[in-house]
Formats: sequence, C-alpha cells, structure tokens
Amino acid sequence: MQKNIASAVADILRPTVENEGCELWDVEYVKEGSRQILRITIDSENGIDINDCERVHRAIDPILDEADPIPVQYYLEVSSPGLERELRTREHLTKCIGQRVVAKLYTAVNGSKELNAILTAYSPETDIVTLDETEFARNKIAKIHLYCEF
Repeated sequence: MQKNIASAVADILRPTVENEGCELWDVEYVKEGSRQILRITIDSENGIDINDCERVHRAIDPILDEADPIPVQYYLEVSSPGLERELRTREHLTKCIGQRVVAKLYTAVNGSKELNAILTAYSPETDIVTLDETEFARNKIAKIHLYCEF
C-alpha cells in the first residue's frame, strides 16, 4: 500500500515540481516510529538548497491537501537526495551511468558484500547492472548509492 501511495503522489506532484524548476527524484511514504512521513526528494542540475525545498514545499502542500491521497495524518518533508544519493529506480540507474557507486550485495563476491565501482551500464529491459565489467541482476543488489570521496 505504501508503494502505491508513493507512486500516486509522484504522479500528482511531478508537474508542479517540474514547474518549480526541479526534478522529482523520489517519493517515499514510510512509517518511522509512530510517525507517517511523506518524503519528497527533489533535484536539479544546479543542486538543491533550503530555499528550493521551501519553495517546492509551499507549491505542493495545497495540491496534496486537495488531492488527499493519504487517509491518515502524516508529516511532509521536502529534501535533496544528497551527494551519496541512493539509486532506487531504473531512471536513477540510467541517469548515473559512468559515475562511481557503492553497491551492497546480498551475497559476497570475492569475500565482500560491498563493491566500490563505476556504474558502467544498466539495462532496464533485463534489469542488469554492470559495475566495472561485472554484471549483476538488480535483485542481487541490496542497495546502491553514489560514492563521494571527501
């Protein structure tokens, strides 16, 4: 149910977020402790700052009130995906080809469940992720996010 709500909210909000000059990176509807949270993650080519988050929050709040896609009280959060953003969707993987990532695997490869590599290819048709020269079925990767060296 939570994924259906997130998907419906994404469809409702995408035009407004884009009208504000941002990309709708992700929508999550999660329970954290006793709180229901609708987390809207936005991005842009120039990055996101607190003013962007506030502007988008103000733009989407009345739309959510009118559409009323969530039957219970929730907290609305608008944020940036951050430098080490998680790549959760096919669009994320496709967009980030050529970038360094960290993949956490369900099963160890060469004695490790974590792989730091370049995302060299992704096939949405077969759901195959290529890290350096090694192919992985997407369902063999627990989590994948961009790598940022500080």
